[in-house]
Amino acid sequence: MTITPCENGPLLVRGAVELRSQGGQVIEAGRETIALCRCGRSAIKPFCDGTHKIAKFRAASAPVDDPLRPEGTALDPGS
Repeated sequence: MTITPCENGPLLVRGAVELRSQGGQVIEAGRETIALCRCGRSAIKPFCDGTHKIAKFRAASAPVDDPLRPEGTALDPGS
């Protein structure tokens, strides 16, 4: 499985994954590749419905430097 954050868009999840609600119920995706909402405005959460375009949602596709995070503690699995 791979998860790809799309710039200004959803998280694309490719491959076998089991999606569950907070209560543990399985959420059927109905396909191998799913797009998960990052903007919080989708009418079909947790899936993306494209509303991020209308909302002008902005987010990078990769981690950015965070001035509040001490150097060396970025989202790096090697640190």
